[in-house]
Amino acid sequence: MITQKHINELSYKVIGCAIEVHKNLGPGLLESVYEACFVDELKSSGLNVKSQIYVPVLYKGKDLGGNLKLDLLIEDLIIVEEKAVEVMIPLFKAQLLSYLKLTGKPKGLLINFHCENIKEQLVSLVTEEYARLPKF
Repeated sequence: MITQKHINELSYKVIGCAIEVHKNLGPGLLESVYEACFVDELKSSGLNVKSQIYVPVLYKGKDLGGNLKLDLLIEDLIIVEEKAVEVMIPLFKAQLLSYLKLTGKPKGLLINFHCENIKEQLVSLVTEEYARLPKF
């Protein structure tokens, strides 16, 4: 059974993997480099990871042909939007919120690898789907 606790434990593991990648590579590289290493780290931790996947955009229940491109989808539950930018802007959070809304996933993480400390710029978002899940 999927619970809030389970999703939070997955998130903790995902963040730990991001920190490990950042610790080994440091800031200043391209997002694609971080993604390759991050995916490897996540898989090494036993997580099911899909990268650069296209998800149809449904508008009022209809597929009108558009697609979202998610950076990472972990265990089919958590969307990870990766960045390697000097400044995190509000648009990035809005983008992740839109992805969560359109996919119905319960949790999203916005991770910036171009910083001194991953945890200081990390954004964690949950949806109403998350709120409906049992806590334990």
